[in-house]
Amino acid sequence: MDLLQRLGRFLDRPGFPWKRVLVGFSVAQFIFERFLAARQYSVLKRTKPPKALEGEVSQEVFDKSQAYGRAKAKFGFVSSLYGLVQAFTITYYDVLPKLWAISSVWTNRFAPTNYRGEIVHTLIFFFTFNIITTIIDLPMSYYSHFVLEEKFGFNKQTVKLWITDMLKQQALVVILGAPLLSGFLAIIQKTGNSFFYYLFLFSIGIQMFAITIYPIAILPLFNKLSPLQEGPLKTGVEKLAKRLNFPLKELYVIDGSKRSAHSNAYFYGLPWKKHIVIYDTLIEQSETEEVVAVLSHELGHWGLSHTTKLFGISQANALAPLDTVIKLLMNVLSRKFEFQADEFAVKLGYSKELAKSLIKLQVQNLSTMDADWMYASYHFSHPILSERLGALGWKGGETKAYKQQSDVEKPSVASGREL
Repeated sequence: MDLLQRLGRFLDRPGFPWKRVLVGFSVAQFIFERFLAARQYSVLKRTKPPKALEGEVSQEVFDKSQAYGRAKAKFGFVSSLYGLVQAFTITYYDVLPKLWAISSVWTNRFAPTNYRGEIVHTLIFFFTFNIITTIIDLPMSYYSHFVLEEKFGFNKQTVKLWITDMLKQQALVVILGAPLLSGFLAIIQKTGNSFFYYLFLFSIGIQMFAITIYPIAILPLFNKLSPLQEGPLKTGVEKLAKRLNFPLKELYVIDGSKRSAHSNAYFYGLPWKKHIVIYDTLIEQSETEEVVAVLSHELGHWGLSHTTKLFGISQANALAPLDTVIKLLMNVLSRKFEFQADEFAVKLGYSKELAKSLIKLQVQNLSTMDADWMYASYHFSHPILSERLGALGWKGGETKAYKQQSDVEKPSVASGREL
């Protein structure tokens, strides 16, 4: 705390060029990330797949995946530049101080006498700024869904659904954000210089609360969860859960296809009561054993305590000012965990099924098939397919003994896919 106080006094000096410092950091990060993107773009212009994938994906699929990657890279450049211009405008033209003054006027004019304190003032300021930034970001969001994703056949939502989702999100920001932000500010007011430790505990409580309330009250606002019907898939997943002593409470199918053609599966819940959610697109596009293999990988994260470890590290991340460095280290650790979860699935006897499911998901999602090592190290949390197949010992329809990460020929890189 003494260090933070000294830093606060240093930064609060009259004449400190904080605008130039903030803009300088933003520009430096933009240049660094564009440098990495340029390296990756050169990889996305390659015309032949990696050797490990030559017999697994067709030239047509590879070309389409490369085109999709290039399109996302171009959009990423425009989106990042758009964000940089926003940051520059907000900083140099004192948008936040001016909005703070305006919100003070609104608070004194419209709020009841008993509600004209700092907390209500901050809430009005926060919600106003949130609405403004949401409106400013609408063009990028629209292009992403209805031009980029539409072009490659992934977007399934209508404009009406897109607008409805946005309105629901704004409503949730108000409904949930008001008490949370009020609690945050009240802690600062009442705990003095010790506020940092209390906020740390408060944030952990919020996350535990979110884990509990999200599937019950929030997720149903956007997607429909239906119990998985009786059949071979449900039987296979339940056997897997029983085999691992996984505290499975319910199996759900989510209607992800109403928004996107991408596939995924995940689990959530408290330590003693877990729920597994499978995208309808994954079920439609995969064999039963392949879906079970994917879930064996996901449950590997649970069995190896990866989720608990990452949760703990994320709390430490809240204490760290070097977000870029933390992001890099988190991705390195995440990729290591992915290899471990794959090995976990192999030990359960799903090596062949997991390899086949990874290939199918790669094709269906047009995921990155090759990556620049520097770009991947910074941006990707999952190894790319060729690395995972190499570790699985996949050889044209067959798998051999699992290779440790250090035995794989290339350095570990990653794709943006979630599984």
